[in-house]
Amino acid sequence: MTNIILLLVCLLIGLLLGRVKGLPKDAHIALNTVILYVPLPAIALLTIPLLEWNLSLVSLVLVPWIIFGVSFLFFPFIGSKLGWSKAVIGCLILTAGLGNTAFVGFPVIEALFGKEALKYAVFLDQPGTFLIVSSFGIWVAALYSTGKLPKRELLKRVLLFPPFIAFVLALLLGGMSWKADGELKVILEKLAAILTPMALISVGLQLKWNEIRSDVNYLIAGLGYKLFLSPALIYGLYWLVGIPYEMFRIAVMEAAMAPMITASILAASHNLHPRLAGMMVGVGVPLSFLTLGIWYYLL
Repeated sequence: MTNIILLLVCLLIGLLLGRVKGLPKDAHIALNTVILYVPLPAIALLTIPLLEWNLSLVSLVLVPWIIFGVSFLFFPFIGSKLGWSKAVIGCLILTAGLGNTAFVGFPVIEALFGKEALKYAVFLDQPGTFLIVSSFGIWVAALYSTGKLPKRELLKRVLLFPPFIAFVLALLLGGMSWKADGELKVILEKLAAILTPMALISVGLQLKWNEIRSDVNYLIAGLGYKLFLSPALIYGLYWLVGIPYEMFRIAVMEAAMAPMITASILAASHNLHPRLAGMMVGVGVPLSFLTLGIWYYLL
């Protein structure tokens, strides 16, 4: 519950700071840069070496990959039919295709299903959501923000993306049975802890409620996909496959989480309709508490 309260408080702080006249107009850009270069790599180094790989959990890892893959096909298709700009399409691929499976997801899963269920949520988040945003996420952001890029330039942007570098390094270190310990662990934990406050303040700074009318159609499409179509897809697919019920319910609930804060930051930092990216989180997170209750009831 503390995490949820913190999320709403930081969002409110961002909204209030946005009314401060002396604050630089593009203050959120500086915050976004710090987020991508500091707390995200720290999180990767802290958590990924601790994962105990298990083939039986592959079905959970695939959940965010399926949702993101369908998003990558869905939004360009309807965007081309409705005449949406590339910035809008790219923004929705990222923000509707990636869920908040960690900061919101972990406390929700623990509250609903107990601490033991967290091991499933971690596996879905790290090799799933986090890997996607650190690799294909930056590829989509680069592709839709600048149009066609040489393959070498796209590859360079992905490989030099700090969270991706940290992810690969963490995998290598984990393979050597290394894990953060002692003072290094404390330092990484403190650096990782600034992610959510900074990210939500950045989102709050970008929210312009008086401009929501111009984005309402995009918002309905993005949140409709993220909060309803995504969990419905996973529900139907995994029900047909018949995975164990304890994993089935985690898969559906994590699929129903609100848009990922990091994905919103990534979209905004590449100028993919920053206002819409902020709205996807600012509206999506509070709304998801209602829709998560619906999905929990259905389960």
